[in-house]
Amino acid sequence: MTSDVVTNHAVHSASDATGIQGFTVTSLSQANAITLEKEIDWFTRVLDLRIRLYFEQGADLDHIYQIPPPTLSENDSVYAQVVCQYQLNFDERIVLVMALLPHIRPQILDTFFIQNSHFDRGYTEFGGIQGKSHSGFLPTCETAAFVLAGDELSRRFAIMPMFETQHIFARAGILSLEHHNEGEPFFSSVLALSGEYLNKFTTGITEKLDYSSRFPAKLITTALGWQDLVLAPEVMEEIDKIRTWIRSSEQILNKWQLEKTLKPGYRALFYGPPGTGKTLTATLLGDELGLDVYRIDLSSMISKYIGETEKNLAGLFDQAQNKNWILFFDEADSLFGARSGGSSANDRHANQQVAYLLQRIEDFPGVVILATNLRASIDDAFSRRFQSLIYFPLPDAEQRLELWQKILNGHYAREEANELQQLAEEYELAGGAIINVVRYAAISALQVGSDTMRCRDLRAGIARELRKEGKTI
Repeated sequence: MTSDVVTNHAVHSASDATGIQGFTVTSLSQANAITLEKEIDWFTRVLDLRIRLYFEQGADLDHIYQIPPPTLSENDSVYAQVVCQYQLNFDERIVLVMALLPHIRPQILDTFFIQNSHFDRGYTEFGGIQGKSHSGFLPTCETAAFVLAGDELSRRFAIMPMFETQHIFARAGILSLEHHNEGEPFFSSVLALSGEYLNKFTTGITEKLDYSSRFPAKLITTALGWQDLVLAPEVMEEIDKIRTWIRSSEQILNKWQLEKTLKPGYRALFYGPPGTGKTLTATLLGDELGLDVYRIDLSSMISKYIGETEKNLAGLFDQAQNKNWILFFDEADSLFGARSGGSSANDRHANQQVAYLLQRIEDFPGVVILATNLRASIDDAFSRRFQSLIYFPLPDAEQRLELWQKILNGHYAREEANELQQLAEEYELAGGAIINVVRYAAISALQVGSDTMRCRDLRAGIARELRKEGKTI
């Protein structure tokens, strides 16, 4: 059962339990709140026992594992469904609720602000940090180790796999570790709950990620369909290869048992003149196959400071690692350019960025599409690792006529149909340029009170487009 299925199941279950047709945010949040109240109560009792045992204050129980976690097998909340889906054990549930507490019940963690009277400061073994604006306690791996292991070294070692990249927390994108300073102990990393799962565990609904300093990418959509796109047959044939892989990769990798030799991701390069349909093609692929398409803002990724670009890229790929996304790098030559043979610090820095990017793209299990107007500027090392290199040529006269007719959508003088054929034959324009021409002609028509576009306005628009390229009509 995927996380999406879990969410959908919880949506329907929560709504059915409250007698609501469909579902509401309120019904979902109520189901989660009921579950989390029990989970928080359990965590609080575990924490209290750990404090008592550690400071030898006297307790009725000998070990925290004598406090059983709540039973969630028949619970309808999203939180419960995720816990059951991934079969999270005692330790994992403690870590999960601990990462959630700063967002929903931060005062529970105030216990860790106890001062060590011998040194007039907090206890090192409690770990944790205080945020810049959040006055509460932000738990770290050290905090989790204290609650689960106390001062037992063997137990401390036993919980370490929870914080590694192969654990379900990282693989499913539930938790990540935020390392604040180089050279500090690994367990000083803050436990960060992903925004996606924070939404699932509270309102029950996951909103689409949008552009931010932590996520320099924009969700792109379109109201158009494949019928609105005019591409050469050989281009569509290549696009169909990508479509088939996305639909059937599980069969190829698992049922055919080719996962040992084939990596799960797919990498494609779209190249050709501007306005020939590269971005629209990527968007339509996502729309057809139910994948979110995110266009990466390369200007926010690239930094002149050594290591910053790699850090930005790592953050992007980490967030996308377990998502059903297409990552679309437009004007990719600015970041994926050919490596130089120079020996200056700048050259080495640029080559390091390309090498790191190459490694992350090759290991990414999803779909990556690069688009560029300049095929020759893309580093050959990337090209060798692409499954598809697809050239988007300028449309021929027949395709241009089809584009004119589709974009004009009947709002042109019918008696000038022959002139439309003539425009298609005379001027080699890409679809993007034709759209600009039609926009200009539509404005011109409205200015004279007409609801049809005349050929003279189209020609005037063409002249404007050609002037952008230093040409004349």
